[in-house]
Amino acid sequence: MSCICHIEIDDTGLRAPTPQIEQERKVAIFDLLEDNSFALPARDGKPVPDGPYRLGLSIREGRLVFDIATEAAERVGEFHLSLGPFRQVVKDYFQICESYFEAVKRLPPSQIEAIDMARRGIHNEGARVLQERLENKAEVDIDTARRLFTLICVLHWG
Repeated sequence: MSCICHIEIDDTGLRAPTPQIEQERKVAIFDLLEDNSFALPARDGKPVPDGPYRLGLSIREGRLVFDIATEAAERVGEFHLSLGPFRQVVKDYFQICESYFEAVKRLPPSQIEAIDMARRGIHNEGARVLQERLENKAEVDIDTARRLFTLICVLHWG
């Protein structure tokens, strides 16, 4: 099975999330574990252990770290991604989310929908950037990339 069966986020040293950020995190993890596609390509001609996989996400030394293990917790490896390509899209996503949360409190549904469409567009852009950054490291579908992008945003919050 090419999927993630467990996910752990190392938020050591990060500030406590807001209730909205914590809710986004819980929903993303739940949705990710319910349905995802995550495969590791063979590297250097060596076979890769079959999934499902346990995924650990963290930020170390300014880099996004994907720590991969088998379902039995046997370490498969890890890879590090530069956070640079994510900075602007994460910043834009936080700004539009803030606007969305404020809009829900005081604006009519038509305006909320417009902001939500923009929010989804930025979220899709973040997922696309993640898919590009994962090239030759892991294969994920767009829905999995979207959920992982949400978790990356949670890590950026700190």
